[in-house]
Amino acid sequence: MKYPKLREIKEALTSLFTRPYTTKFPFKPHTPFKKFRGKPVVNDETCVGCEACASVCPTGCIRIEDDTRKKVRRIIRDYSLCIFCGQCEANCITGDAVKLSNEIFDMAVFKKKDLIEVQEKELVVCEDCHAVVGAKKHLEYIYKKLGPYAYSQQMTIAGLSERLKLTDPKLFSIPMKFDKVKRKDFFSILCPNCKRKILLKAL
Repeated sequence: MKYPKLREIKEALTSLFTRPYTTKFPFKPHTPFKKFRGKPVVNDETCVGCEACASVCPTGCIRIEDDTRKKVRRIIRDYSLCIFCGQCEANCITGDAVKLSNEIFDMAVFKKKDLIEVQEKELVVCEDCHAVVGAKKHLEYIYKKLGPYAYSQQMTIAGLSERLKLTDPKLFSIPMKFDKVKRKDFFSILCPNCKRKILLKAL
């Protein structure tokens, strides 16, 4: 019979008289360590709906659904698929629309649908072919970043006219209708393909 080693006796006595390393969660709140990567929390005020987070999400837990008829972009986040990698926070163009929180230990739910969050943003669509141009808040964010340089292209001028209600059909006796894209539609809100047709006609 071999006698126990002194090192093993020391470890046994140490573990016997020391407190457990683990916390008492869920009976007591757990305070994670610094730089802990928990549930991504979205700030709807600063989020511009640019799709950057959905593009870099490795598990596809962020989906984008565009409704061109209602002009609404739905951003769907399924946290049951989230691995808390932090790519959404790292690649956010505004820098503060997505932040990783300390929340992860109390995300247990009975129904999977309770882990799904839906966010909506106003969508800008082409006035001719109804293709998606982008989220309105995203375009305004780009205009703000570019400053006066933004007004060197027609889309920005069209957006400004819309905000000033200069293109509101209610202000005109004849409703604006698209037959085919023509030069008169140069300052309308159009997708790149329709705008290309106008530029080719203008040459």
